[in-house]
Amino acid sequence: MTAGPPTDDTAPEPPARRRGRPPRTESAGTRDRILTAAREEFSARGYEKTSVRGIAKAAGVDSALVHHYFGTKEQIFEAAVEVAFAPALDAPEAVAEGPPDAVGERLTRFVFGVWENPTTRTPLLAIVRSAVNNDTAAAVFRRLVATQLLRRIAAQLELPDAELRAELAAAQLVGCAMLRYVIKVEPLASADLERIIARVAPVVQGHLTSP
Repeated sequence: MTAGPPTDDTAPEPPARRRGRPPRTESAGTRDRILTAAREEFSARGYEKTSVRGIAKAAGVDSALVHHYFGTKEQIFEAAVEVAFAPALDAPEAVAEGPPDAVGERLTRFVFGVWENPTTRTPLLAIVRSAVNNDTAAAVFRRLVATQLLRRIAAQLELPDAELRAELAAAQLVGCAMLRYVIKVEPLASADLERIIARVAPVVQGHLTSP
């Protein structure tokens, strides 16, 4: 007598979630999966409400693996921020390419272009909101901006007080972005982008190159 198809009682169970370290061949994929889950969790919940356990659950791994690859929650946040912030880190190249008398417009157009793109705006919004509401997240964001963005811009200027100039220019652009995209103050929030660039770029130019 031939056996029929397996019943629910005899059907194989789905593989359990693996604990501990994965084989080396799986390491890169596992790390990327954790980082993607972390970005999504921080974006949806903010820094304070996101937990390592929640990131692990979203990534389908054990919490120990999250700690193995990234360490503390602060370190996971920093890694997630760095990936999400990566498009903005090309800003120093926008400063370097082209004549000095148009650097303000190039940098302003570049920064607003990053914010206008929905793909890059969403993770940036999550980063800024977390930094505004949590001191630890703010310290991570400040460290990343200072070391990977402002100092690189300052190095391109070759002028006195270059670091201060870069910080003032960044403050102008970040402040405008906060009001337009995060707080959504009108009429700035719905103003034509070219009109904003025309008004902001000369101010940024002055910070970067004026005597």
